[in-house]
Amino acid sequence: MTNAPPTLEQFRIEDARDGLIHLVFDAPGRTMNVFSNAAIRELNIFADWLKDADVRGVVVRSGKDNAFCAGADLGELGVAYDMIVAARREDRFDISFNHFFALSQGIRKLETAGKPVAVAIAGLALGGGCEFVMGGHYRVLVDDPKVALGLPESLVGLLPGAGGTQRMPRYIGVEKALPILLEGGRLSGKAALDAGLVHELVSPGEEVAAAERWLLGSPHCVQPWDRDDYAPATHKDIGALIDTTRAKVLAETLGHYPAPLAILDCIEQGFVQSFDAAIRTEMSIFSHLIMRPEPRNMIQAMFLGKTDYERAVKKEMVPQAVADAIAALAPLADAARQNPSLAPAGFGASAPVQTRVKAGFWIDAPENAAAHAALAPLADAALLFVKQLSDQERRMADYALISRNGFPAYLGGPLSYALARA
Repeated sequence: MTNAPPTLEQFRIEDARDGLIHLVFDAPGRTMNVFSNAAIRELNIFADWLKDADVRGVVVRSGKDNAFCAGADLGELGVAYDMIVAARREDRFDISFNHFFALSQGIRKLETAGKPVAVAIAGLALGGGCEFVMGGHYRVLVDDPKVALGLPESLVGLLPGAGGTQRMPRYIGVEKALPILLEGGRLSGKAALDAGLVHELVSPGEEVAAAERWLLGSPHCVQPWDRDDYAPATHKDIGALIDTTRAKVLAETLGHYPAPLAILDCIEQGFVQSFDAAIRTEMSIFSHLIMRPEPRNMIQAMFLGKTDYERAVKKEMVPQAVADAIAALAPLADAARQNPSLAPAGFGASAPVQTRVKAGFWIDAPENAAAHAALAPLADAALLFVKQLSDQERRMADYALISRNGFPAYLGGPLSYALARA
């Protein structure tokens, strides 16, 4: 093989038969693959090499037994968030765009390298993992309910920023894509095949052979949106559905959760453009979103806190300090949920959307002194526990109070709210 393959650590390149290679995602020292900064950098290196490599085709697969890829490294994402908000305000957008666009670029390079790419999917492919899968030209899925594709970013206050808001609706249509993008829905088995998200269903253990079989045929390695006869949709095609969905989202969330609104903006603005323009639009919207506090709060509570708390409950090892904080704050959180004056802030019963005002990129309410005053007893009590808990314990307690007692996730939980107000 001319043009020797690059040396990689997060992936490995294996020779296969008849001029094929395997790109195996197998992050060292991890039980599950995630898109760390290192993995993203290596994907770009591989895609750049592939363009001129003497390769007939590529099978992308996972080296892990439990999943294909779980998405982004949210720990590194938190570090990136801190880096962005610490920068001068006028520099934040450019820093965010340049940092996070790398994964989208890597996937785009892979699908336009001129070599057919088949993906063998034998485990969960979520978030960035699903976006990576969608960059392949042919997708083989193991027929097992536990093997699924999904884009759950909205559940932690984000949007799929590596082409997910553009490839998913282009593959399966906007209407079918909305529950996956807005609600974290998943597709597996026959549902994924019927929707057009995958090309072939196979029994466990047959996915690699099926991917190779396609590559050794006469594969077409141009994505639908890169063909000469591709015509982007018009706003007339999707406008009514987007408008109806946006009204529904506002009625349900009162605008406190910007991620679903940002996702709708990505589809509305990007779906009518060429693909390269669309993914830049997606990243522009992502870069505005990631600078807001809601994603930070929701990642801390609804991913990190959730993971640690559920693991501790399963092992019956919830720290006593966490249990004490939950027990003390739960009645106050319940009282806040039942307080009508807090309904516009997303507690308990919904409030009219008209109580929200348009300001900034999506929707922001003016500083609400009455709401903060109503939450003062809870915040004061929570602040006492903040001083006694580690960051991990604080996230665990916040998640429990969000999931059990209805404290709004966009605020990050009572302890995070109290810390931010202190």
